[in-house]
Amino acid sequence: MNTSGPAAGQGLRLIPFRGLRYVPERVGSLAAVTSPPYDVVVRPDGLHHLESADPYNIVRLILPQAGTAAERHQQAAETLKRWLAEGVLAPDPVPALYVYEQSAGDLLQRGVIGALALSPAAEGIVLPHEDVMADVVEDRADLMRTAAAHFEPLLLSYAGDGGPVGATAVIERVVERLPLLTTTTEDGFGHRLWAVTDPAEQAEIASDLACRQALIADGHHRWATYLRLQREQSAPGPWDFGLVLLVDTARHPLQVRGIHRLLRRLPVADALAALGSGFRVRTVEGPLPHALDALAAAAAEGNAYLLAGDGRFHLVDGPDERLLSRTVRADRPAAWRTLDATVLHSTLLDHVWRIPDAPEHIGYIHDAAAAVEQAERHGATAVLMHPVREDVVRDLARQGVTMPRKSTSFGPKPATGLVLRSLHTD
Repeated sequence: MNTSGPAAGQGLRLIPFRGLRYVPERVGSLAAVTSPPYDVVVRPDGLHHLESADPYNIVRLILPQAGTAAERHQQAAETLKRWLAEGVLAPDPVPALYVYEQSAGDLLQRGVIGALALSPAAEGIVLPHEDVMADVVEDRADLMRTAAAHFEPLLLSYAGDGGPVGATAVIERVVERLPLLTTTTEDGFGHRLWAVTDPAEQAEIASDLACRQALIADGHHRWATYLRLQREQSAPGPWDFGLVLLVDTARHPLQVRGIHRLLRRLPVADALAALGSGFRVRTVEGPLPHALDALAAAAAEGNAYLLAGDGRFHLVDGPDERLLSRTVRADRPAAWRTLDATVLHSTLLDHVWRIPDAPEHIGYIHDAAAAVEQAERHGATAVLMHPVREDVVRDLARQGVTMPRKSTSFGPKPATGLVLRSLHTD
């Protein structure tokens, strides 16, 4: 992100909206109706767990279950309409920006949720850092189009001034007030939400953000979906804005984790045999945390991966430079060419293992233990990744260079279900 930032008035434009929120009296608990973001709920048992937590769990809107995509999306739209009619969800009385806080132990993250303008200039103000998958954008676009709603905010980060000024000053005043809601989800995170309805405070936030750029920390597919749906419109309207959470990382630094791969049709033995002399392979001792420490140490020296699925952990590192020169495109910055995700996709997946990047072949899993468990259960290979440094991500984004999809996982991610945006209400 440009350290000087865009000129005043040419940066982020965040406006209030009438948030849709659960009516506490109509649900078992707010914690029971929330969910992780749709792309984190990767396992059927996780989906079933959320569905059984409460009949009104938000997963019925973000991951509806039916025979076809069209039926799933129509089901979500009908479910949303029914919940509104039954008073399970209700719009707030006036448009607001929302201060959102997440906490767990020593971790504290605060930001502002609002509707972000999607003007043509926004594509230079909001900086993506990962490629997207066309089929996922198509699916999310049809869901949003059919339901006419944004069910979960993107997570965007911006570099503030490091002190309690502008939007951050408003946040720190607001959190001294009585929140709209307080809940603790089963992952141990506490969540609090406040509405900012004072025009002066809204203007203070707007003035600060008007000279900022933002990095997409989580939600590249939803961002691409917002832009696609806006381009479909013939007149100005609610599709010109997208639901986002903005976090000042000078005040609340994000955590960066790797996203792991599950190679569904490749047994570990075959994966190792195909490596030949192109990489160094060593078996490392478990348990998983110890093996991940070994991965971190190797990743500090160069490209490194941890393969699992056969009851052991195999550290793969030290790629042959001649192999890299043949398989990694040379027309990108060195920081991109040496990314673990770049070498994984360009060299290992495309050249060594010859695995198509399609859902039936590759799963993307945020939790290392879950990736290992699935690999062992299905005779597959888990490729565990070490996270990329945030400064590398930002530097590439500033250059307009996108990383391979699912290269990073920033967090903590906002819980889905605390505040929604209806395109009919706005």
